[in-house]
Order: sequence, then structure tokens, then C-alpha cells
Amino acid sequence: MIKPTESELEILNILWNEGPSNVRTVNNIINQQKEVGYTTTLKLMQIMTQKGLVERDESARTHIYSAKIKAEDIQGEMLDKLLNTAFGGSASKLVLSALGSGKTSAKELEEIKALIQKLENDGHQ
Repeated sequence: MIKPTESELEILNILWNEGPSNVRTVNNIINQQKEVGYTTTLKLMQIMTQKGLVERDESARTHIYSAKIKAEDIQGEMLDKLLNTAFGGSASKLVLSALGSGKTSAKELEEIKALIQKLENDGHQ
């Protein structure tokens, strides 16, 4: 699987969250965080099309781009790499570090507790 760059991952996240979008929409969302020119976003999305990360629907006047890969696939691959390189393969070290960052909401903590309970009930330990 092709590994997206940080900028490409930012665009993929927008397409995963917003669904198929034109370059202007993607560029406007990026510009809420940092200033990026339209042509820069267009060029990145053209490169991403060539790499097979996104696909372009040219049937309308305004081309619509959609993610060609699933978020779960990229997230799983990136998580595996992070787990193995930064945490020596220890899932507990990764989780404890993530939870210790203080950026976990109460709702997320409830979801995590429910997942732990489900794993315990299913016999995974």
C-alpha cells in the first residue's frame, strides 16, 4: 500500500469526513487551519490521483475527488508502524501514552471502557 505524505493524509481525512469533494471545498477546509493556495491543493490532488490514493470523477465541469483507500487501512498500517517503532510492539505502552496525553474526552473514555469490557467478555486478555 502506498504511504501518503502528511499533506496527502490531511486531504484524505477531509475526503473521508466530507465525502467526495471538489478541490475548492478541500482547499477551503485546509485554509481553516493554515493558508494553502488553491493551485497547491490542486497539484497535490493530481499527484494523489496518479499514486492511486484518490480517484477523480471528470463527468461534470467541476471534477470531484474521492478517497480510493479506506481510512481504516491507512490507520491500521500507520498504527502498526508506530506500535513497532516507537513502543517496541507493546500495545499497552501505546495506549497508556495516548491516554496520558490528557486529550481524551469523557465520551472517548466511555467508549474505551466499553471496548475493554467487550474484549474481556469475549475472552481476549
